[in-house]
Amino acid sequence: MKRGISLKKYTYISTREDALAARKWFVVDAEGRVVGRLATQIANVLRGKHKPSFTPHVDCGDFVVVLNAAKVRLSGRKLEDKLYIRHSGWPGGVRRATAGRVMRERPERVLRSAVVGMLPKNRLGRRLATKLKIYRGAEHPHAAQQPETLAL
Repeated sequence: MKRGISLKKYTYISTREDALAARKWFVVDAEGRVVGRLATQIANVLRGKHKPSFTPHVDCGDFVVVLNAAKVRLSGRKLEDKLYIRHSGWPGGVRRATAGRVMRERPERVLRSAVVGMLPKNRLGRRLATKLKIYRGAEHPHAAQQPETLAL
């Protein structure tokens, strides 16, 4: 007598090898886009949720190259009110910076922080974060990968 349901019969479960074979590269122009809304769409592509073969525990997403990160927008009063906090590991080593200051000094960090915050907090999430490439301007060194423009 058979017990339970075989998942192989009813559900497609992607393997790591399948996912590696189906990987693509996408380019996103971030000029004039709101950070949070852009970050959710990028996180979905990195995770692979836009594919019918999405499997939660497998890295089945694609690479994303973001251009013009210095020209993203923050809605509301986030430039003055939002704080980015990090710690050096030493006593009293808390470093705080407003979003406006971070946008002036390292605009890539604002978008990376938003996207990484939307990925899983485990080994898979750390691996997915390495597939995100962010550049301040319109130039990138990934032409050899033949990236497609991602319509968001």
